[in-house]
Amino acid sequence: MTDPIITLRGLEKHFGDVRALDGVTADIPRGAVGLLGPNGSGKTTLIKLLLGLLKPTGGEALVAGFNPRKRADRLAVRRVVGYMPEGDCLMPGMTGVDLVATLGRITGMSKQDAMTRAHEALNYVELEEARYRGLDEYSTGMKQRLKLAQALVHDPDILLLDEPTNGLDPKGRRHMLELVHDLGHAQGKNILLCSHLLPDVEKTCDRIVVLNRGQVAAEGAIEEMTRSDGLLLSARVEGETERFTAALREAGYGCESGELGTLTIQLDGRAEDADPIFAIAARVGASVTALAPVRSTLEQVFLQAVNEHEQAGKTASA
Repeated sequence: MTDPIITLRGLEKHFGDVRALDGVTADIPRGAVGLLGPNGSGKTTLIKLLLGLLKPTGGEALVAGFNPRKRADRLAVRRVVGYMPEGDCLMPGMTGVDLVATLGRITGMSKQDAMTRAHEALNYVELEEARYRGLDEYSTGMKQRLKLAQALVHDPDILLLDEPTNGLDPKGRRHMLELVHDLGHAQGKNILLCSHLLPDVEKTCDRIVVLNRGQVAAEGAIEEMTRSDGLLLSARVEGETERFTAALREAGYGCESGELGTLTIQLDGRAEDADPIFAIAARVGASVTALAPVRSTLEQVFLQAVNEHEQAGKTASA
């Protein structure tokens, strides 16, 4: 299916004079999507609007075709969406399996089905040995995985994950990211991942939406947004490296030594492909064993999107 899983049209949310969301319009496709933005950009407000926990000041949001502003649709949203909040939302005095089963009942599942699914969800997040422990015995990492389990208990089509690696040590982070990646790519879940840790998004998501000052600053596929303009190449060379470097510069190419014996080659903007580079290597007795475009990092893409949005705002207000 190609229809967007979440549709936003001129979505606004004001808190007094503060415009938390200021006319957000976007089509969020199926798959794993990262929601990025500086602090105060409106990410958490957007998630609460999608869940129907807040009413928008203006505009509209549709989640799997349901409008969270309507009571009947809010109930439908709760059936198709699993939510993992950033902060602790655990009820004291309960065991892990009781908590997950209880939240399954809230979504409308029968007692038996909720308990069965609770065990399955806890097995998936590898908390099977801790399922009967009291929540006060859970570590931070276990609590994070428990929150993911309760989001999964009713087998939702959509997962809203708010800072899922928050407070985790490196081992716990790696495990959580493996789970999120598996859910989005092997299990076929539609994921909206809110995180300020860009490497986490890059490892788990295929697309991003960048918010800034309550507006969409950028959106698109990570693969495309981090792709260079084709003018920078990273080359691994064997043989006459110095002669090859000199010949490249003589032919008008920029060339800098990189890490681990690689070269960064700046094309002149006229070349349609890399054939001339291989020809120069063969002429001087060098061998190009690997050649790949130099990509931007997601951090560079994010900062550029925010900066360009800030500049556009200043120009518009001038």
